[in-house]
Amino acid sequence: MKFKDQIQGDVGIIKLKGKLMGLPETDQLQFEVKAMLGQKIKKIVLDLHDVNWMNSIGIGALMRSHTTIKNNEGVLCMARLSGKVHSVLMLTQLTKIFKTFDSVEDAVKSLK
Repeated sequence: MKFKDQIQGDVGIIKLKGKLMGLPETDQLQFEVKAMLGQKIKKIVLDLHDVNWMNSIGIGALMRSHTTIKNNEGVLCMARLSGKVHSVLMLTQLTKIFKTFDSVEDAVKSLK
């Protein structure tokens, strides 16, 4: 799993690439989220376009990120879900919890 961070104004974007299926990538995601929060960035978009698979551990990591951000009075959005990730989130009905967008730009606009 590779991560690439970017900040647009007061919105942090974390782009994930690879599989989100366990250690160390789930811990790395939490580290990236906490790093954004440490920079006072409380609006975070996860760009999941290049995540080609995710299991229950990956879902747990997304939930943990969501909780960490919410506990810090922030907001988490997800953008550009790959087909497989979208299917997993639909099956688990997590699309009711996570705000999802077709593009990073739409997610960032929603947070302004």
